[in-house]
Amino acid sequence: MVLKAGPDRPVQPGTGIQSGPRKGAGSVFKSHTHHRKGLARFHSLDFGERNGYLKGVVTEIIHDPGHGAPLAKVTFRHPFRYKKQNELFVAEGIYTGQFVYCGKKATLVVGNVLPLRSIPEGAVVCNVEHHVGDRGVFARASGDYAIVISHNPDICCASGLKFNCICCASGLLVCWCDL
Repeated sequence: MVLKAGPDRPVQPGTGIQSGPRKGAGSVFKSHTHHRKGLARFHSLDFGERNGYLKGVVTEIIHDPGHGAPLAKVTFRHPFRYKKQNELFVAEGIYTGQFVYCGKKATLVVGNVLPLRSIPEGAVVCNVEHHVGDRGVFARASGDYAIVISHNPDICCASGLKFNCICCASGLLVCWCDL
């Protein structure tokens, strides 16, 4: 019991507030983040991706200390400048040297990034966007996946919670995912 000192009550010896950490409890854990390679996310959505497709190549598969699974470094040509862009994302089954296509007219192959409405029902997908341009929100963990059940705008989660995905209800290309 800690007694508070006041004008009428002095602090008794051995009952004061402990000023440091307790012995043997260790310290607060701090994650080592300076070795991480980058965020795992899609290529940003642009005109070429909304109307056609962009072609990238998997240059290497790297280990990121912040993730449990490896990431793929995919290199794209910049659509406006004479340079290259590197993005980090991966789907199970892609390999070094594979061409990855991102866009509306991309084919249905493992590793390609397509709008959710052009993927058939029953397909296994990962890294699904919720809103246009958020670069992937759902099914992002190592080994995690989602299954396209229907193209209904009323989405029901596994917990039974229903919410209306406005982006899926509209006719725009807004929900993208990695196949």
